[in-house]
Amino acid sequence: MRLVAYFMTRILLVEPDSARREGLRSRLEDNGFTVVETPDLTDIAEFDPANLHAVISNAVLPTRAGVDLLSIIGRLPLILIAEHGSIPQAVAAVKLGARDYLAQPLDPDQLIASIEQLIDQDATLHAETRERPPGYPMIGSCAAMLELFDRIRKIAPTESTVLIQGESGTGKELVARALHTDSQRQQAPMISLNCAAIPETLLESELFGHERGALAGASTTRSGLIEAAHGGTLFLDEIGELPIEAQARLLRVLQEGETRRVGATETRKVDIRLIATTHRDLQRLTEANHFREDLFDQLNVLTLTVPPLRERGQDIVELCEHLLRRACNKLNKRPLQLSLDAMQAVRDYHWPGNVRELENALDRAVILCEGNQIERNLLAIDGTLPRAVSPRTDSASEPTSLEDYFVRFVTEHEDQLTETELAEKLGISRKSLWERRQRLNIPRKRTRKRGTRR
Repeated sequence: MRLVAYFMTRILLVEPDSARREGLRSRLEDNGFTVVETPDLTDIAEFDPANLHAVISNAVLPTRAGVDLLSIIGRLPLILIAEHGSIPQAVAAVKLGARDYLAQPLDPDQLIASIEQLIDQDATLHAETRERPPGYPMIGSCAAMLELFDRIRKIAPTESTVLIQGESGTGKELVARALHTDSQRQQAPMISLNCAAIPETLLESELFGHERGALAGASTTRSGLIEAAHGGTLFLDEIGELPIEAQARLLRVLQEGETRRVGATETRKVDIRLIATTHRDLQRLTEANHFREDLFDQLNVLTLTVPPLRERGQDIVELCEHLLRRACNKLNKRPLQLSLDAMQAVRDYHWPGNVRELENALDRAVILCEGNQIERNLLAIDGTLPRAVSPRTDSASEPTSLEDYFVRFVTEHEDQLTETELAEKLGISRKSLWERRQRLNIPRKRTRKRGTRR
């Protein structure tokens, strides 16, 4: 058996069978590891988790399945040992977040090799994480996020236009802010515009400004956001929603470094760096003639992709901890924690709305929670609305799907209300309304009198 000098490595061994626990402890100590042991685990705090490097556990414990330890041990790597292992069980365990899944009879060399591998991986991961610039507002240590941080580091100091791709709610604006913060323009402003939240008739005026009398109600001359971003960064959120006319004007800004207000005859020189985001496939929009090919070519030089939450593995535990603390502070509530069942629900859920949906679910749960622990039903991620009081016994009062309610409300009222009014009635922003329309495939209606509803 090969001895490995890991004398500073501390392993928590969770094994209900005392004889097997003693055997495993001896093997680990013979290979240079420091071992603390317990027959079961309900609270990681008593084992000084900051000084632990890994957890090895039986796949079946007296109070729970071994994989349920993931909600207790947080970001510590977990190796499961099964009495009767199988490939489907191993796949399921690793998918839930376990680092390895070994079957009895246990090969000691295989166990030691597994520990060495995960500790070496974590050492590399932590080294890379420490190199992350302090201004980065994102949280995450999975491989995809570390790769994203590395690309931000390389791209940020350049003057190149950057296109950030990713699903709604993944944190594309945070990536844009990291690029600006780590750039040569960090002392200048980053001017932001959500292209999906401004009516088409006002977008060009917002971006490029206008001369007096150029538009209905334009009683004064006004500079646009492009001029305001001079010397700094212009951030265009959801650039795929930019009208074709505005795309042509923006292309000139990128190619010639000059802008012209609506109704003006003279151009003005501007020095901006453009960072844009989209959750849509701009290549397909280009092929469908909904997006200019030449502008797409300008944007497609440097691209960053933000991974969806469902592909970020154990990051969701770290994000939960951070967002829950923030929600409690924001709402002036005492510190709360998720129950084991609630944490498992968070792990199992698909999170179509990504980090934004997770944040909203935790905010809602904190508001409704009356104890010290958030239960699964308060998260409302099973498609039903949470109840702060006991449900009525009336047989007609069935749980209402959040998405069904949204679809029904929008389709019933969009002929009478503007987009702004709809958002106000629903208690959400125009941007959130637009994003949900996109996700639930509820296109805005067009009418002869009022055009596209905003």
